[in-house]
Amino acid sequence: MKNDIDTLSIVVPVFNEEETINETVRRLKIVQNSISNYLKIDIVFVDDGSVDRTLQILREIANIDPSCKIISFSRNFGHQIAITAGIDSCVSDYVAIIDADLQDPPELIVQMYAMAKKGYDVVYGKRRKRAGETIFKRVTAALFYRILSYFCEINIPTDTGDFRLMSKRSVDEFKKLKEKHRFVRGMVPWVGFKSIACEYDRAERFAGETKYPLRKMIAFAANAIFSFSKRPLTIATSIGFVSILIGMIWACYLLYLKLFTNIPIEGMTAILITIIFFAGIQILLIGLMGEYIARIFEEVKGRPLYVVAEKININ
Repeated sequence: MKNDIDTLSIVVPVFNEEETINETVRRLKIVQNSISNYLKIDIVFVDDGSVDRTLQILREIANIDPSCKIISFSRNFGHQIAITAGIDSCVSDYVAIIDADLQDPPELIVQMYAMAKKGYDVVYGKRRKRAGETIFKRVTAALFYRILSYFCEINIPTDTGDFRLMSKRSVDEFKKLKEKHRFVRGMVPWVGFKSIACEYDRAERFAGETKYPLRKMIAFAANAIFSFSKRPLTIATSIGFVSILIGMIWACYLLYLKLFTNIPIEGMTAILITIIFFAGIQILLIGLMGEYIARIFEEVKGRPLYVVAEKININ
């Protein structure tokens, strides 16, 4: 007979979070204890190759609390891979994803669960405000979601992160997606099923430094676009046709001047600038195609997404 109490696994990817992890565990345990009468919760920490005391602290916690589980990678594989490993280990009725920096409030998971019980398979956190972030970060984040929405064929909710709660059937379908270059907040909408937003105000990071500096954010954005859209290739083809058209018009104009007028054809500087401009476009488009080819190269090797060095409290 099926137990009347639902089960929920909270997946927490961590990387060098020794300054925040104790507070993260404390707040998650408050959530766990507050609803233990109708929802059984376990917490799955995925250590993404931390080089500080994060894993040591988690081991100490897990040794006295069997509801705290640990998956430790052999090295750093990346945030999105860590989320995937956590989800892969879950067999519960619901799975929630939350980062360890406490910018997303753990207490909201209770509200997300209540919304899911009304018939939604995915409840995703939608940010109303982003405290503690620079104007540059807020503007670029807003632009990223709008540009991503334009490029992608699927509807990826704007102003959302990986903070969400998913039903078992959406998790089971997500587990079937094995691509190496992962963008979880795009993969979940691709799976489909009924979803709803849970709005909240995002807090400042509790402690420590962001794990997504500008360089990683740019790479993350590029990966999102290349993983979920072929539109850049369509745009590249359009640029090629436009370039040919401009070149033909310019050639016809110069030929007309040569054959039917006495106007001398001058302008070596203009010719050099034109050559450099179109050569730059060619190199850019070759690089664009190279990005797609590189992803094919990574996929066909068939390597595992991650390597687990240690598991604690996980069968």
